Amino acid sequence: MCVTPDAGTFDAGAMARGEPGLPAGFTWDGRHYAIVRVLADWKESEPDGHRRGAELYYRKRWFRVLVESGEVMTLYALRQVKASESNRKRWWLYSVERSGETSG
Repeated sequence: MCVTPDAGTFDAGAMARGEPGLPAGFTWDGRHYAIVRVLADWKESEPDGHRRGAELYYRKRWFRVLVESGEVMTLYALRQVKASESNRKRWWLYSVERSGETSG
């Protein structure tokens, strides 16, 4: 599920390190969510060109965050979106946890 990050609120320090900068908030399904705290973050790598034995390539950066409404959401950012894939978005919502339940 694609999300729209808040413009101008990205973590500049992360971006200076060549990583996606988590925004302060985002809009999903017509509703705005403010990020209160990062609970966890990690990287996902895969073989370059999806070929077996190829060099690993850093593909996604994951963030498990607490949002202002109390929900825990897992977001990920694609490291690179090619110009030829301009219709592809960079930020995605993977799951939402509400009061002990998980949806995704």
